[in-house]
Amino acid sequence: MADPLRRSPLDAEHRALGARMAEFGGWEMPIQFTSVLEEHRACREDAVVFDVSHLGSVRVEGPGAFDALQWALTNDLRRIETGKAQYTQLLDPDDAHVVDDIIVWWVEPEAFLVMPNASNTAGVTTAIAEAAARVDAASQSEDITASRAVLAVQGPKARQRLAGVLDDAAAVPHFGVRSIRDGFDGYAAGTGYTGEDGVELHAPAAAAPAVWRRLLDAGIRPAGLGARDTLRLEAGLPLHGHELGPGITPLQAGPAWVVRFDKGAFRGEAPLQAERERGVTRKLRGLLGEDRQVPRAGCPVLVDGVPVGEVTSGNFSPTLGRGIALAFLPPDVADATQVTIDVRGRAVPATVVRPPFVRRQ
Repeated sequence: MADPLRRSPLDAEHRALGARMAEFGGWEMPIQFTSVLEEHRACREDAVVFDVSHLGSVRVEGPGAFDALQWALTNDLRRIETGKAQYTQLLDPDDAHVVDDIIVWWVEPEAFLVMPNASNTAGVTTAIAEAAARVDAASQSEDITASRAVLAVQGPKARQRLAGVLDDAAAVPHFGVRSIRDGFDGYAAGTGYTGEDGVELHAPAAAAPAVWRRLLDAGIRPAGLGARDTLRLEAGLPLHGHELGPGITPLQAGPAWVVRFDKGAFRGEAPLQAERERGVTRKLRGLLGEDRQVPRAGCPVLVDGVPVGEVTSGNFSPTLGRGIALAFLPPDVADATQVTIDVRGRAVPATVVRPPFVRRQ
């Protein structure tokens, strides 16, 4: 018998609003409240709130917490400090594929919140514990996902809408982290996954429904994970299971700064260094379609009629009014190269571009 789907602490709130629910990474989450198009545009023009409680939360603390994470993850924690957040990745030790991409919130001098993707939380928790044992670091890792909710307030007016509701959260800097004691005891970080400015709130599960209602009362519109996906694609951000995962290394998927080879040894360093020395055989690129035809994952990409790769993620861009996609292509395929995407037997013209497709104003 399959494991039952997990539900967010905000599940009843979503259903009361008539949200369309669907399975996502082992959770039943809202895909849309009205329409993906409306919610997408609201995020680009004003402010929306996403329930992203399906993401994991692993609290890592103790005098050796820094050393454990420094070994386990690819980025260099020495580049930030307490009160900051960092994007990083966890690699497979044998072939350096991206096991997960992660945001780390450095919440206290000896405490971190590690935020993995929904289905990867158990594996990430285990990997951090193994890293602590390897470097003899005194730390504890605890999966606290079930005890909290995570709300992402995103959009050009996100901070304006938050001001007066959660003033401390509204003032958190981009990629900053701070404690919140206004209405709930938790954290806020200037992070997100939409390409827009915004704030993510880490609140106790019991307090989450009241926080959600305060946000809606402030004129922040609820949005589902459907719009979050079209927003992240316009921003050129990779999605685990599409642009990241088995067989895909950070040198192929980028960005280059997520791996700091000068920081010292880290999990997966040796096979990744070997790939770096021999050179990658493919790189993640953007494809900008010429019309509204929607490319989908798995569609072949051709140059001069010869297949050179396939789409990993594709959708209609509400902002640009045309199809866009990400694809792994040979590294010698230059920007501005004209390609065709085979969309169910139809040759759709597209241009190779460097993401993002849409930049924040």
